[in-house]
Amino acid sequence: MVNLKPYIDSLTKKKTLVYGLGKSGLSAVKALSKTDAVIVVGDDNPEKLQPASAKKTRILDEERQDFSEFAFVLLAPGIPLSHPEPHRIVKAARGAGTEVIGDIELFYRAGKTGKTIGVTGTNGKSTTVSLIHHVIKTCGKKTVLGGNIGLPVLDLKVSGGECYTVLEMSSYQIDLCPTFRPDISVLINITADHIDRHGGVEAYASVKQKLVDEGQSGYGGGSAVICVDDEYTRRIFEAVSENGLRKAVPVSVLRKVEGGAYLDDEGMIVDAISETPVTVGDIDELKTLRGDHNHQNVLCSYAVARIIGLPPEDIFEAMKSFEGLQHRQFLVRTINGVSYVNDSKATNAEAAAMALNSHNNIYWIVGGRKKETGLSGLEIFAERIRHAFLIGEAAPEFAVWMDKFGISYTDCETMSKALEAAHAMAQENRGQPGGAGVVLLSPACASYDQFTSFEDRGEKFIRRVGKLKE
Repeated sequence: MVNLKPYIDSLTKKKTLVYGLGKSGLSAVKALSKTDAVIVVGDDNPEKLQPASAKKTRILDEERQDFSEFAFVLLAPGIPLSHPEPHRIVKAARGAGTEVIGDIELFYRAGKTGKTIGVTGTNGKSTTVSLIHHVIKTCGKKTVLGGNIGLPVLDLKVSGGECYTVLEMSSYQIDLCPTFRPDISVLINITADHIDRHGGVEAYASVKQKLVDEGQSGYGGGSAVICVDDEYTRRIFEAVSENGLRKAVPVSVLRKVEGGAYLDDEGMIVDAISETPVTVGDIDELKTLRGDHNHQNVLCSYAVARIIGLPPEDIFEAMKSFEGLQHRQFLVRTINGVSYVNDSKATNAEAAAMALNSHNNIYWIVGGRKKETGLSGLEIFAERIRHAFLIGEAAPEFAVWMDKFGISYTDCETMSKALEAAHAMAQENRGQPGGAGVVLLSPACASYDQFTSFEDRGEKFIRRVGKLKE
């Protein structure tokens, strides 16, 4: 756990408010309880106050509380900071001139963070931070992983000496970091997502840009690894290069780039970070990292590893042993040649496109709580989809979309029924041209209509696949 005492001791005001008592909020309460801070807690859900109130805390009385008494308000990332409108707690804090921050900002202010690597992007963050962490660890260096994945950041134990702290950072978390900028910042991609929380895709992109284009890192100027394969990231790369606050390192799966890493026409990873370009290896050898989206993750991770001084051959060998992540195009089981793939993390159309583009003869389980973009753009994969199995709230609207683009489908309501139907159809048709096929859970939707999280949805899929008969 991070020692917050030196930072709290340096403050004139000792009263703090932790609002939003999910995993990161409770972690902050626990860390603050080991200091002289006076901890006030609050949450929109009164039931969440009970676990926190057992930790020598006070429960917020909004009507009587003078918010100017707080040294800061530590806000959970899921609570609206600006759109569709600021949460009432945010309004009260701002009205009193009190700073609103997140747990990653508090982690940074506590010091002793090690050398920090922060990764953001619409898709691929979890795979990229996990791959970076794996490569650094496999190459014999100390590293910890947290942020929007795994342990809350204040629960991390950063060891002495040279240690790399790898952080997955969502746009919400970046918004709550007024001063923290990682030593190495990574931007993978930007597509329309979370628009309701930022007021539009341009505003969303500007939040992502903060991580790579603002301020100095704790160790000097810092570096920015940016995959330049979409319009927004190309524009951001140009801005970072122009302002010169960070060393901008481009990567691309689509084109040759100078001073970065890219894939050539033969699918070879080329390292042009040094003066003389070096061919590193065939990306197809990385069996758990298939598809253009994963190739972006690979190149971003490779560039980070090179920046910290790891040799190209060691990085590539370490990547070969990466096992991949559950819920992200994870192969659960193969039955009579048919693959059963858990891509529950695909909560929007852009993420689902990555899975649909990686397979043929697809028996697609899709649906849930619809995102604003719906299935827009996925019609280009119609020929790959043998049949769709619709679940959740979005099923009626998705049925209209399927009819429009001539994709056969079955309205199954629940994932259990969808998997049963997809399994039967895939097994019956496995002798068709194009391969045995794949039963693919890639919902293109949020999970909250029927599940507690995308992890919950994916784990239930895995369990049910494990019970299928051959």
